Amino acid sequence: MTSPIKAIIVGAGHRALVYASYAQQQPEELQIVGVADPLEHRRKQVARLYDLPPERCYATAEELAVQPKFADVVINCTMDHQHVETALPLLRAGYDMLLEKPFATSESEMWTLVDVARRYDRKVMICHVLRFAPFYRAIRRQVLSGTIGEILNVQTVEHVSYHHMAMGFVRGKWANSAYCHSSMLMAKCCHDLDLVAWMKSGVKPRAVSSFGSNFQFRPEKAPAGAGTRCLVDCEIEAECLYSARKHYIDHPERWHFYVWDSLEHLEAPTLEDKVSSLKGDNPYGRCVWRCDMDVVDHQSVIVEFEDGSTATHNMIGGTAKPSRSIHLLGTLGEIQGVFEDQRFVIRHIDPRPGHEYAEEIVDLTVGGDMHGAFGGHGGGDLALVADFVSVVRGETPSISTTSLDDSVTGHLIGFSADRAMAERRVVEIGE
Repeated sequence: MTSPIKAIIVGAGHRALVYASYAQQQPEELQIVGVADPLEHRRKQVARLYDLPPERCYATAEELAVQPKFADVVINCTMDHQHVETALPLLRAGYDMLLEKPFATSESEMWTLVDVARRYDRKVMICHVLRFAPFYRAIRRQVLSGTIGEILNVQTVEHVSYHHMAMGFVRGKWANSAYCHSSMLMAKCCHDLDLVAWMKSGVKPRAVSSFGSNFQFRPEKAPAGAGTRCLVDCEIEAECLYSARKHYIDHPERWHFYVWDSLEHLEAPTLEDKVSSLKGDNPYGRCVWRCDMDVVDHQSVIVEFEDGSTATHNMIGGTAKPSRSIHLLGTLGEIQGVFEDQRFVIRHIDPRPGHEYAEEIVDLTVGGDMHGAFGGHGGGDLALVADFVSVVRGETPSISTTSLDDSVTGHLIGFSADRAMAERRVVEIGE
């Protein structure tokens, strides 16, 4: 029997622990043998979960990289701006890598990592988990089978819910580009841009245009009576839709890994601990209209491909309901669906008398491709890890597999879109 792939976690945050949990479900395929994280309590948490000795726990990627190699791969889930600086020494040290998206925060950084991975012949898979979700995988199979002919237009839309927007991109780690070094588009919609590139795989994007702004979460939009901290000086907290009490006390588990990271040193923080935290210096206790947010809350992207086809992506933050939708229009038909519904429609022209078009509904919740799906992102999270293990072993991966080169196209679209938005012009890819 093939021995499990041995992995080291670098950056022991929420996403790393999700991917690493594959080792608990499939221990014959993946084994966690080390950790590197600057926070001692996170190193101890991983050590407890995977029975690691102290000598396999490191504070930094650099410290790990100078040790004799003792694993096959690294699961790198550091913050966006740390991806490249932590990846390079570990790639040079001989490790293949599962690397969180976006894998770089600038085009120059991206090409640096690509160059090192190629020079040292390392396998690097980017965590584009939606490629592995049964919903998108089933759509991709239809495209590959020629069901709708040549794709002439791709439309993707992401509605970011009000509580996700406030947590991640107003109050949280991805609200200020000086801190995270990623734009809203790259931090949140890197998945969607990758899906666009995947559906047009083999055809390069030629030009990009984009518009967007922070429309809602600005000081001048604050309602009368709004304070600076929800539970300290706000007169309208009781009726405010963005009350920190409503988001994080009434729903204490919804975003717990992010909101309560300052309480991780407590084994079982109480609601009183959490309220006190929000009244203190916890950034999640701030008024959403008085944060240091400098990213957009909505953005539209238009892409032209070299074959003349086009694509659009629309991101809107602060919606009541979260959703992702996709619409592919081809020369022989179209595919349209909503990710959260786990179903899509295939339409074809039907010119018969009394007809206009024919429809087929593919419902993945009824004996379909959802069977056996596991993990978050509609089954994509751990399916990604399973494919990564196959790639490292040299086995034939699924149609979803993202090599580093596969991921470059979506990143180029994103970087170019942000330039186009900032400079208010059409950006030619590779200029």
